[in-house]
Amino acid sequence: MHDIVDLERRGLPGVFVASSEFIQAAEAQAGSLGFPSVARVFTPHPVQDRTDDEMRAYAEQTVEAVIAAIVG
Repeated sequence: MHDIVDLERRGLPGVFVASSEFIQAAEAQAGSLGFPSVARVFTPHPVQDRTDDEMRAYAEQTVEAVIAAIVG
C-alpha cells in the first residue's frame, strides 16, 4: 500500500492488488496513509499453493479491474 500511495503522491496511477483476505487491512491502511480511495483490486483467496493454471485464472479474473483502475 505504501508504494501505491507514493505513486499517487507523484501523480502516477497505481493499483494495489492483494487477495480478498486483506480487504479490511487494505482499507484501514489506505485510510491511515491519507488515501482512503486509493485504487485496489482483490483476487480470490488463498493464493498460496495454487497451481500455475489456478494463478492464471485468478489473473484473468482481475486484469480488467486492474486496467480500469489504472485508466479510470
